[in-house]
Amino acid sequence: MSAEPEHQTDVIPEWKREEVDALAALIERYESVGIVNIAGIPSKQLQQMRRDLHGSAELRVSRNTLISRALDESGDGFDELTELVSGQVGLIGTNDNPFGLYKELEASKTPAPINPGEVAPNDIVIPEGDTGIDPGPFVGELQQVGANARIDSGSIQVLEDSTVLDAGDEVSAQLANVLNELGIEPKEVGLDLQGVYSEGVFFEPDELAIDIEEYRADVQSAVAAGRNLSVNAVYPTARTADALVSKASNEARSLGLFAAIESPDIADDLVSKADAQMRALAAAIDDEEALPEELRGVDAPTATEPEAAESDEESQEETDADAEDESDADDTDDDDDGGAEGLGAMFG
Repeated sequence: MSAEPEHQTDVIPEWKREEVDALAALIERYESVGIVNIAGIPSKQLQQMRRDLHGSAELRVSRNTLISRALDESGDGFDELTELVSGQVGLIGTNDNPFGLYKELEASKTPAPINPGEVAPNDIVIPEGDTGIDPGPFVGELQQVGANARIDSGSIQVLEDSTVLDAGDEVSAQLANVLNELGIEPKEVGLDLQGVYSEGVFFEPDELAIDIEEYRADVQSAVAAGRNLSVNAVYPTARTADALVSKASNEARSLGLFAAIESPDIADDLVSKADAQMRALAAAIDDEEALPEELRGVDAPTATEPEAAESDEESQEETDADAEDESDADDTDDDDDGGAEGLGAMFG
């Protein structure tokens, strides 16, 4: 009779348990928790980035197995982050919103040389101009990597912007040497945010890469469209009340002029309108002998005179539109002030 295999229980070393506890405390301490890629960042530069984040975010680098264990032990909702724990990564926490965190990390990235064997993050271009390098074999190296170069005026010149490598292609040793000689740093080094979990919502990087100016313009456009709808539908709100009163006043004035309603508020305009109509009629009569002496030789009123414009229904529609536009302009200025603060708070 064979003996049953002895059941063994994995014993977690104390230092690992303490590290998991520290990672779990970080997750608990911050409203937003994310995974950042730290591959390719020298240790000294990584420490400087950690110091730069002090006061706004906390970065902790640990073994992937321990980060995953801490996320698992922190409760539901971190499954998406756990899936991102691969390669060289770190755990980052902040009380800022995810958009602000993404913006801060992107702004902290710095240019760096690219090494042979690395993949180009974007198209690599050698710009037009004087390289400042004396004539020699280097002109041939430039031409071999695809740059339009020649010797001119005692130095090596690049005659036009030359794309020497497309994004996604691998950098050769020769190209890396040429770029290094020219001082071109085609990549950015920094903490690359892989994903963030905040207040029950998981955000991917492309969801956080928002053009704030474009977003602000969209919000302002939506506000203006809503205000115009309110005015046109005669739906009073605190922001449209003045525009509606102005619109109604203009419409009442135009109606009074059109219907020749006697009112002290439009008496002067009625007189001006009647005078304009009288002069237009006098100008249309060919037989001046049929006119009173004071109307002979009278020219028709010009289109620029306000009394002629106000008597026309189309002009009244333009007046209403102008009143709405003026209201929009005033309110948009107010929205810019408040909106800038609100967007600033949202995006850091």
